[in-house]
Amino acid sequence: MNAQVISSAIVGYFLDIASYVVNPNQRIFWLYLFVAIPLAYVVFRRYRRTDSSAAQLSFLSYLFPAKIWLHPSAKHDYAIFLINKLLKLSGLTVSLVLMAPIAIDLSGWFESWLGASPLLNSSLMLVTVSFTVILFIFDDFTRFLAHYLLHKIPFLWEFHKVHHSAKVLTPMTIYRSHPVESLLFATRMAGTQGIAVGVSYYLFGPTLEMISIVGANVFVFAFNLMGANLRHSHIWLSWGDKVERIFISPAQHQIHHSNLPSHFDTNFGSALALWDRLFCCYIPASAVSEPNQLKFGVSRKNTEHGSLTEIYLMPFKLALQSMVSSLAKIRALSKR
Repeated sequence: MNAQVISSAIVGYFLDIASYVVNPNQRIFWLYLFVAIPLAYVVFRRYRRTDSSAAQLSFLSYLFPAKIWLHPSAKHDYAIFLINKLLKLSGLTVSLVLMAPIAIDLSGWFESWLGASPLLNSSLMLVTVSFTVILFIFDDFTRFLAHYLLHKIPFLWEFHKVHHSAKVLTPMTIYRSHPVESLLFATRMAGTQGIAVGVSYYLFGPTLEMISIVGANVFVFAFNLMGANLRHSHIWLSWGDKVERIFISPAQHQIHHSNLPSHFDTNFGSALALWDRLFCCYIPASAVSEPNQLKFGVSRKNTEHGSLTEIYLMPFKLALQSMVSSLAKIRALSKR
């Protein structure tokens, strides 16, 4: 490998990283970050009114406290983001390979069993709105379901535990993900898009368009614009009980990251709160009386993710132990 190839690869790597702030399909798109600032300011004003110890605190100090942004856990977030990009396990290839066959096969199956769809000659407006909604609903539900299973299946939890091992939350914590989990979510995305496109292709035919804003699904764009970057932060932004019965607020996601046992396995949802309510794992932000006292992490005693080596390698060891333990329990039950 000559120097030109190496330098080209390095430049491509850093350009790929830089693209995250200009890509509206990424959480840290510049506009989403920018809009989060006035939302944080609203919370800051309320915080100063209710906490006398914060009377002299500046908004800049509130927004960027060194104890959070320079915390060892936050530094791990930054490093994981860079390392995962280097590993190139984003799953893009998986999505491209799986999505189209799933869509084609599913559409063909529907047609063979149900015949031609009565909606094939629908107006472009109906097709566009329906396809956009179908994509969003399918994606949000499967994201919830995958997240739920990552918590409930012991050996999968060992990989997802990396994300929950964060002791402080910053917008970069969204990228604190073990490569195995990233691959699983990429496969989920491929399946979800394949099903959504297959169903829509059968219902409306091959002319499918999505309502988008600067290239992002309009619902995803709106979700990110409404403070999605505050979900992984120290800033407690609640929508109130009525709204939170429909949409998961940043504060509710912080409850999901809480290290209090009473908060474990709650608020799995990404955008819609419906799924958590159906699965009986919903907690409103109002259930937390002192949000400033909330602590994050797997548990109060978690020491399994103290270094990058442990973050990447320990899940394999723990997942194997979990599988062996589960098999032993199955054998014991079968002998009864």
